[in-house]
Amino acid sequence: MTRPTRIKLCGLRRSEHIRLAAELGADAAGLVFWPHSSRAVSIDQAAELAAAAPPFLSLTGLFVDPTVQAVEAVLDRVALDCLQFHGNESNEFCRQFGRPWIKGVRMHPEAEVEQVLTEWPDARGLLLDAWHPEQPGGTGLTFDWQRIPAGWRERIVLAGGLTPDNVGAAIRAIRPWGVDVSGGIEYAGQKGEKDSALMAAFVAAVREEDEKHD
Repeated sequence: MTRPTRIKLCGLRRSEHIRLAAELGADAAGLVFWPHSSRAVSIDQAAELAAAAPPFLSLTGLFVDPTVQAVEAVLDRVALDCLQFHGNESNEFCRQFGRPWIKGVRMHPEAEVEQVLTEWPDARGLLLDAWHPEQPGGTGLTFDWQRIPAGWRERIVLAGGLTPDNVGAAIRAIRPWGVDVSGGIEYAGQKGEKDSALMAAFVAAVREEDEKHD
C-alpha cells in the first residue's frame, strides 16, 4: 500500500476550523506568528486554538525571522508540536528550541536547488514554496515542481499555490511527503478567511489521488 500524502492546512484562525481540520483527516494545522501576515494570530488567540485541537492533530507554528525571545514567548503559552521557519533562519537558529522543525524554502528561479536544500541538515522536512521578492510565503503562486530533485522528494512538503483543483496533479508529479495549503482554502479575495467547503474539497482531492496509487 502506498503511504498517504500528509496534509497541513495552514493559516487557521478559528477554533471551528481547527476542529474541522481534524474531522476531515488533516495531519497538521498551521498557526501563523508572523505579524505582517493577514493570517497572523496573537499568542492569546493561538492558546485558544491549541485548546480546541483534538488528539493527534499536530499543531505547527510558522515564524519569519523571529527573535529567540519571540519564539520562546509563544512556546511558553502554546503547545506547538512542530515549528516552521520561513525566513532566512540558519540551521543553528532553528534547532535550538527543542522541537521538531521544518524549514520553508522559496524556490528562487536561479537557485541551485540541490545545494540550497543541504543548508538545513537538522530539519525534519523542507517546505518548498514559490519565490516572491517581497513575501516569504502565502503568495498563491506556484513554481515548476519538476525542479525538485527526485532524491529529496520524501523529505518535501509541497506548498505554493495549491488548490483542490491542482493538488492531485502536484502529487502525481512528484509524490511529496506532504502538501501544505493556505490561500487555496480561502474565500476569493479574503486572505485569512477559510472556506470550510474548500478545506473539505482539498483533503478529498488529496485522498482521491492517494487512492489511485494504492
